[in-house]
Amino acid sequence: MKIQASSPCRVDLAGGTLDIWPLYLFHDSAVTVNFAIDRYTRCWLSTREDGAIHLKSRDLGISESFASLEALKETKKYRLPLAAWQLRFWQPEVGLDLETLSEAPAGAGISGSSSLMITVASALNKLTKGGHSLEKIREIAQNIEAQIIQVPTGCQDYYPAMYGGLSAMEMGPSGIKRVGLDVDLAEFEERIVLAYTGEPRNSGINNWDVMKKHVDGDKRVRRAFDEISAIANGVRGALAESDWEELAALIRAEWSHRKKNAPGITTPLIDRLVKSTARAGAKAAKVCGAGGGGCVFFLVEKGAKAKVRAVIEREGAQVLDVRVAPRGVQVSTKS
Repeated sequence: MKIQASSPCRVDLAGGTLDIWPLYLFHDSAVTVNFAIDRYTRCWLSTREDGAIHLKSRDLGISESFASLEALKETKKYRLPLAAWQLRFWQPEVGLDLETLSEAPAGAGISGSSSLMITVASALNKLTKGGHSLEKIREIAQNIEAQIIQVPTGCQDYYPAMYGGLSAMEMGPSGIKRVGLDVDLAEFEERIVLAYTGEPRNSGINNWDVMKKHVDGDKRVRRAFDEISAIANGVRGALAESDWEELAALIRAEWSHRKKNAPGITTPLIDRLVKSTARAGAKAAKVCGAGGGGCVFFLVEKGAKAKVRAVIEREGAQVLDVRVAPRGVQVSTKS
C-alpha cells in the first residue's frame, strides 16, 4: 500500500502562547487567530514485505533505518524524532518506508513541525485503520510533539494544518473550538507579505518560562496575557469587518507589546525590515512564532506589495510568495 498526505503551514496573527494549556483558562474569551499558507509538509508512506522501517527527510537530507518496530522502540535517540515517535505511538504491524518533506525554511516560525505532525499522523491513522477523528489526531499529534520537545505545546499551530483558511481558536473550560473566519481572500491576499530573514529562530520567547511564571501568579505576566487576549479578540473582529486600518493598528500594538515583554523576539535585521518597509507601504509587521529570527509578516497598503517586496530584498531577506491555503490535510491511498 502507498499513502500520500500533505497539510499547510501557517502564519499566526494574534494570541500566541495563550494557546498553551492551562494559560487560556485564566482569561475570559481567550482566542488565537491565524491563517494557513500554501507552503506544505508532505509524506510518502509505502509498506514493505519485510518488517524493516526506513525513514527519510528529503529537505533535511537525513535518513535512518531500523530492522523492526521493536528495534525502533528500543533506540534511545533518533536522527528523525518526529517520524520515529509517531511510529512508537501508531505501532504499524508492517514494515514501511516513510519519507517526509517540509516546504517551510529551517526555523521559519511558520509551524512546519506541527504541520508535519498532522501530515504524518493522518497517514499513519489511515495505514493502521485507527479510525480517529481529525480532532483526536490533533490531540495525539500535540501530545507526541510534547514528548519530543519535553515541554508543553500549544494547540493553535495544528488547526491551519487540519482545516486550512483563516481560523479563530476559541479556548475555555469546555475545550478548544475552531471557527473559520469568512474573509474576502482576494482582498486579504493583496495586503499580505511574508519574508524569511534567513536567520533560524533563536527562542525569542521562552514559552515554558512564561508559562511557569503565569501559573505561579506573576502579576506582570498575567497583565501581559490580558493584553494579548484583548488584541487577539480585536484582530478577529477587524478581520470579520475587513477593517484593515484597525487590523494594522492591532498588529502594531501586538508587536510593540511582544518586544516590550520579550526583547529577544526581534533582531537587528527584523528591526531594519519593519522600519524600512513602513516607508514603502507596510502598515504593520510582526514576527511569526516565537521570533528571534525566522519569518516576518507584513500587512501592507493595497497596491504596495511590489514596493515592500523590493525593500525586503534590498535589506537581504527573502520574500516567500504565499497565498491562503483553502484546505487542510489531504490523504490519498494507492494499493
